Amino acid sequence: MSEKKFINEKKSIELSKNRSLFEYADQIKMRIPTSCGRFGDCHECIVEVSEGYDILSKPTEHENFLKEPFRLACQANTVSKDSNLKFSPRKRDRKILTNFSQESSYDVDHNYIYKDNTLIYKSENKETVLSKSKKIYGLAIDVGTTTVAINLVDINIGKVLMTSSFENPQIFGGSDVMNRISYDSSSYKGELSKAIISSVNFEIGEFVKKLKIRRNEIVEVTIVGNSTMRDLFFNLDVEPIGVKPYKSIIETDYLDSKISSTELITSAKDLNLRINSEALIYSPPLIASHIGSDVSAGLIATDFFENNNTKMLIDIGTNTEVVLGTPQKMLAASCPAGPAFEGGEITYGMPGYEGAIEKVDFESNNFTYQTIGNSKPLGLCGSGLIDFLSILVENKIMNPLGKFEQEKDYIFIDNDESINLSRRDVSSLAQEKAANVCGQALVIKDFGTNMDDIDNVYLAGGFANYIDIENAKNIGFILNFPIEKIKKIGNTALEGATKLLLSNKLRKNLVDYVKKIDHLELETKPEFFDYFVEGCQFKKISV
Repeated sequence: MSEKKFINEKKSIELSKNRSLFEYADQIKMRIPTSCGRFGDCHECIVEVSEGYDILSKPTEHENFLKEPFRLACQANTVSKDSNLKFSPRKRDRKILTNFSQESSYDVDHNYIYKDNTLIYKSENKETVLSKSKKIYGLAIDVGTTTVAINLVDINIGKVLMTSSFENPQIFGGSDVMNRISYDSSSYKGELSKAIISSVNFEIGEFVKKLKIRRNEIVEVTIVGNSTMRDLFFNLDVEPIGVKPYKSIIETDYLDSKISSTELITSAKDLNLRINSEALIYSPPLIASHIGSDVSAGLIATDFFENNNTKMLIDIGTNTEVVLGTPQKMLAASCPAGPAFEGGEITYGMPGYEGAIEKVDFESNNFTYQTIGNSKPLGLCGSGLIDFLSILVENKIMNPLGKFEQEKDYIFIDNDESINLSRRDVSSLAQEKAANVCGQALVIKDFGTNMDDIDNVYLAGGFANYIDIENAKNIGFILNFPIEKIKKIGNTALEGATKLLLSNKLRKNLVDYVKKIDHLELETKPEFFDYFVEGCQFKKISV
């Protein structure tokens, strides 16, 4: 009988009893975050066990907040050698598209001055001493439900120096917003906040090391996200967002005239961010309900407020947000799509990691594909799923109702790797895309216009920049807009957060803009069910 091993892409090593996952990680130099000396107190060393969960010791009290397949590396030990072991830290690089280059720069309008050999932040009421350094850096952070993206910015010159992205570590609390709210409303309240702060601190350490800057020189952070992700970052109570009328406690205070806007401002020391302790942590206003500061920042990243063209922003993600209008009149809605197109709930679905099939073609009755990193295929990410579904319908392998024509339970894209799409997968994808297209259609109808009168359609967020637009229209993932009106515009949430990090003027303007946006609750519309049913079909959809 061959010896069982800890299998890792760097190195495989033989198992031994009573050895912690941290010890295996140490041997292959796998870096796992921790700040408590490996005693189980900081909860930073969460790993995902993909094979061999059953050969590990029972979870300790420190791990009560976790469910299978997640463990703390410092607490889980191998107690037998009956199977191979595979695990990885929760941080994994994600493929994102950004609009940043070393040549591009942004307008700078900040409150930092340097006098008497001291860097000072000057506000209306006081002056805050920050450091002795003239160097000023900031972070723009987009906390998505699935992916976190960060820009490190030189505030003096308005340039992005480095960009990184990783999987949102809160996945152990569920793959969508409502599950995260439910988790944080339990006895494990605060764990999700701790997880995201821990991961951001880890990434700050990577920035500091690679760019050879000091943590103390990072003096400001702009953070954007949907209402739940934002409030979890600030460690606020998110339970009210999960029940009618689905509003953040910040939005409720605003509607009750207790505060003048839904912006959030605090300091790094209050959030335990490992940068300058006096650093300003700012989040722009949310729009309404689940439509958060990521969307308001996204509007800043486009020309939404710069001319009178009628525009539609479709920010595609686990929750898709739609904003339609002109600077004088705007309407927004949130579509609770779900995580299927971002790797959740689909048998061979996966996020945009290396090995994900991102493009699919059909030649001589055979599927061909391209993977991220041109590596061995592991599954299908969102853009690959859209291509696959479109090809199935176009070649009559599946009908518009999602039924496989030859009464099969699975359609294999790669027989050798056993990667397939099941009937159950198709049903989940149909419902998710229906939520997307239903939201687009109802916003157009409620606004009182039609598709032909919309001048520009902007696709933003998540995997939007990698999808084939024609294939997305073919399956009804987006409405059948004329192709010339559609423009992919990158991660607008991160772009907008970067602009807002650097400009006080834009922050003030955005507060005024957001007050002009009306909110449409899709489920209150009597036509919602009819639109949703039609949206579940894999066909072109117009309104």
